[in-house]
Formats: sequence, structure tokens, C-alpha cells
Amino acid sequence: MQRNVLEYLEATVQRVPDKVAYANEAYGIAFGEVYEHARRIGSCLHAHGFYKEPVVVFMSKQPKTIVAFFGVVYGGNYYVPLDDEMPAFRIELILNKLMPRAIICDDVTKKMVEQYDTDAQILLYDEMVKAPIAEEALQVIRDEQLDTDPIYIVFTSGSTGVPKGVVACHRSVLDYIEQLSDVLGFSEDTVFANQTPLYFDACLKELYPTIKFGATTYLVPKSLFMFPIKLVEFLNEHKVNTICWVVSALTMISAFKAFDKVVPEYLHTIAFGSEVFPIKQFKIWREVLPEAKFFNLYGPTEATGMSCYYPVEREFALDEVIPIGAPFKNTQILLLDEQNKEAKKGEVGEICIRGTSLTMGYYKDVERTNEVFVQNPLNDRYNELIYRTGDLGKYNEHGELVFVSRKDYQIKHMGHRIELGEIEVNVNMLEGIKSSCCIYDKDSGKIVLYYVGEVTKKELTSYLKERLPRYMIPNYIEQLERMPLTSNGKLDRVTLKQKFIDSKKEK
Repeated sequence: MQRNVLEYLEATVQRVPDKVAYANEAYGIAFGEVYEHARRIGSCLHAHGFYKEPVVVFMSKQPKTIVAFFGVVYGGNYYVPLDDEMPAFRIELILNKLMPRAIICDDVTKKMVEQYDTDAQILLYDEMVKAPIAEEALQVIRDEQLDTDPIYIVFTSGSTGVPKGVVACHRSVLDYIEQLSDVLGFSEDTVFANQTPLYFDACLKELYPTIKFGATTYLVPKSLFMFPIKLVEFLNEHKVNTICWVVSALTMISAFKAFDKVVPEYLHTIAFGSEVFPIKQFKIWREVLPEAKFFNLYGPTEATGMSCYYPVEREFALDEVIPIGAPFKNTQILLLDEQNKEAKKGEVGEICIRGTSLTMGYYKDVERTNEVFVQNPLNDRYNELIYRTGDLGKYNEHGELVFVSRKDYQIKHMGHRIELGEIEVNVNMLEGIKSSCCIYDKDSGKIVLYYVGEVTKKELTSYLKERLPRYMIPNYIEQLERMPLTSNGKLDRVTLKQKFIDSKKEK
């Protein structure tokens, strides 16, 4: 039985040592080099006495960074990815939480790390890959490793303002990659284009299937996501056939009419997630790539990656939502009502997850771990944890699971319970709308709508009055030139909330 993610790499390097595994616009690294350099990094960490502890990889987004991840695991440790584009305050919070003894850097990030108050030893990647390989030590480390040992910590946003470090183990990653690969049909011929930063768990969809199958992943320059035509040209230049992107990255291409100039010639598999895909924009993609397979994915970081999938095969009306479908094998979805009972057919309930994909909780935060990783309320016979996602869902008439909204997107306004996502769906149906985001300001009790498009506020208001009840009509509407996005490419609701707060102060 496989019990370590590095077994993927060790099998693949025997078959295709000279094939490029990871590349960016500047250079590529072949599997043989990934294998050798990762083992040298692991040997270097061992020589310095770092073992079974978090090792920060603080480098720019590049192929070497991925090699450093594997090197940390070879050394019997677990990697914590940081990035030179992350806000300095966030980096400081994470370092204070971790108190790491070792940080792997490149020449640029080394200077950045020296600005922080940390006692960690700074190790340069280019020096570490020159270290001699300690064969016996690496073997001892491997013999002692369990599939329940940590492999990484990914920090997500925390409601208190302090990032939460989600700890994942080998077993949950292996389970996730096996199920995802089976559903999406990855192979040695797969050519990925990675969209997300490497400090998010979303990059697992490319990083680990690449070493499992001997595929290739191209790291897309962040700047290209501001230029949709050049982005599609990048996909064609590298013959990319598979993308697993957030919805905002896809709608940026379709909404700004990039397909009028260039189409993706090689794409045959498009997976998307993290946000609701506006049907109007999805139809554009479907028309341009009628032979491609489309998958809606859903899942939280706390369950390793994606937990559910839905192959989009039927037609959807503009006011429908693409389902998140069914759970991957070895994963179960529980839909629980407010009494912790299974929600009835058609009723909205909280999406809860059970199975091997569950992570180990939050690093050095037992209290917050115990708030969401809880005993299965449907099982009073033995200990069994489930993860409460905070997401609301329901089963439609086809028996498909549909994401409704976040719990915190559900508001009480004018005595009515409202899903902000429903307002967004209706806005996105209007011709001329490129994207929209709805927030709620509790202090003023106002529903606030931001949108990008060629429609005037007056036209949009009139349109919504025809489709929504009066209590769901936004109290404040503002047209933007471009929607703010998080570093992961999702709609940045926090920035929009702050924008509205600032606008109130100005008045």
C-alpha cells in the first residue's frame, strides 16, 4: 500500500527522467532533476538537524519552489509555503504562529526574510541542491514515516484576523489525488496550466498528478491574468490541455471577449470551482469548446482539496446553478439541518464532510479545530469526526447536490432570510454584465452590489425590480472598472466590504 507521496515521484523518474515536470516562462525542470535536487535538500535538512517539524519555503512562484516542497518531505518534515507577493503583515503573523527553525529562500526572498523578527536559520535553495545525498539517512527517514504524518501546512484566512494553518497528511493527499485523477482522467499526456499561487492547496491539483503520471505543469505568470488574449495564447503556445482554475479566471477570458481573437486549441478538460459559474459565461465556454469536458468541483482546504465533482453534461437555464454533484469515492457528504438531523429532500442544510480526506485540523489551535472538526451527530456508537464547512447546500430534483451559499452570506433583511448568491445569479444573467458581487453591511442594514459591465445602474435596478422581490433589491449599487480579486483569483469580498465602509466615512 502506498503511504508516501514521494513514491509517485520515485516511480515516475524511472520511466521519464528527462521529461519536463514543471516549467515557467523562464525555465523547466525535468523529473530526474526534481528527484535529485529534492533528495539533496532533504539530506541538507537532515545534516542541519531539522526533523518532524515545519520548514518554511519562502520563494517566488517558480519550478524550484515545488522541488523545495518535495525536499522538505524527503527530510521527514512538512513544508509551509510562503510567497514574496504575500502581504508583509500576513507573513509576520504566520511566522509568529509557526516559530520555524528553518526557512528555505532564494536570493530575493532571503533579503525579505531578514526584515522579520525570526530566529530561523535561512537556507538558500541554490546551496542546498549542492549538498551530498545521504542515502542511509534518507532511507531511515522513509522507514519511520507514516501515512498519517504531516506533509504541509497551508494558511487560510481566519475570522479573527489571524490566519489558520491547516495541517494535511500523506494519506489525505494520496486519497484526494487518486480520486481526482480518476474522475478527471489525468495521464502522462496531461499538460496543466497552474493558475493559483503555490501557497494555496488549490495547486495540489497540478503538482501531485504531475509526479504521479509523469505529466507536465506550466506555471502561468500572474500578469497574464490581466490580459485574456495573451493568456489564451500562452495556453496554445505550451499546448495546455487541462486547466483547474477558479471561476473568476475563466470568466475574465469569456466576459472580455478574448475568444473573438483566439481560442484554446488544445484544451479538452476544464475543471472549475471555488465560486458559482454564471451560466451566461459558462455557455460561452461551452460554445467555444463543444468537445471539451467540464467539471464543477467543490471542497474546502480542511478536507485537503476538492470533495465533490459534477461533470456538466446537460443544459442549464440562465437562472440555474451548476450543481456540485456527488462526493468523490471514499468521501461522504452529510447535509445537516439546524437540529443536527439530515436535511429532508429539497431542504437547505450545512454541508459536512466525513472520510479520509479530512485534514488534521489547525496548527497549534485546538480550540478552533474542535469548533469545526466535530463528532458526527448521526453516530453515537464510536468516535468519528466530520468537518462542518459552514457552506449551505440542498439536493435538487435530479438528486444533485447544489451549493446555496456560505452561512455568512445568508442574511436577515427587512424580516426576510436572503441568500446573497441568489441576487448575484440574477445580476449575472443580464446581458452586458461581466461579473458581480453582493455584500451586506450589518451596521447600515444595506445590501450592497458591485458589478463590472456595460449596463447603467438605472438599467440594472429596473431589471432587478422585474425579477426579485422588493426586499432583495440592493440598497446601494456601484459600477466598477474591474472587480478586485484575492491572490487565489476569487472575488475579494473583504476589499469590497472595506470599500463600502470607506465610502460611508467620506459622506
